[in-house]
Amino acid sequence: MNRLEGKIAVVTGGSSGMGRATARQFVAEGATVVITGRRQDRLDETVAEIGGAIEGFRGDIANLADLECLRSHIADTHGRVDVLFANAGGGSLGPFGKVSEADFDRTIATNLKGTFFTVQTLLPLIVDGGSIILNGSIAASLGMPAFTVYSATKAAIRSFARTWTTDLSARRIRVNTLAPGTIITPIMTEQAGFSDERLEQFYEKFASETPLGRNGDPSEIASVATFLASAESSFITGVELHVDGGYAQV
Repeated sequence: MNRLEGKIAVVTGGSSGMGRATARQFVAEGATVVITGRRQDRLDETVAEIGGAIEGFRGDIANLADLECLRSHIADTHGRVDVLFANAGGGSLGPFGKVSEADFDRTIATNLKGTFFTVQTLLPLIVDGGSIILNGSIAASLGMPAFTVYSATKAAIRSFARTWTTDLSARRIRVNTLAPGTIITPIMTEQAGFSDERLEQFYEKFASETPLGRNGDPSEIASVATFLASAESSFITGVELHVDGGYAQV
């Protein structure tokens, strides 16, 4: 459909999961896409697999020096950003009372600090009328056991969308939040530290409790992110859009 024809889009955490699926759809819709990630091998694999107008940039969103390098690279190579999907995130899960300082700091650094400074650092490059999409979570509005710190960071991301919507209204930059439900991605094994057995139990539990009777696929997040990136959502800003199979709605 070429809904993003001629757009420059940045997808953080774009080498796997929801970010990778979104980068693939953005390219298919005509955008030139810059994806970021911490592992060069995964970036290279993703760029090769998707093909076309996509490039990888290695960096950690929790590292401000890496973000400055990203800004300089985009400024020199593309000159602007039309769409920013601040997708990178993660963190450790654990029951309240057993959260270590290291786990707390890592989750805050990635989800809260990283998201904030990603947007602030790239803001001078974002065009008037551009679209910023933040990746939140249904955990922001639910009391889910073992998600205490993760949930707090995602609630803060929802708050960012509200305040940035007003901060950036003069520039007509739209800021919206996606709130995915349980999406099958590598994050639970790689960052949350789930064993295969625990991961299977986790997915089975949430699928059984979801009104649509299943967990989500990254491509279903990509479809909604593309909608929010495109002119089809031109009168939508400041919202939290749940993509959760009804889990947090009933």
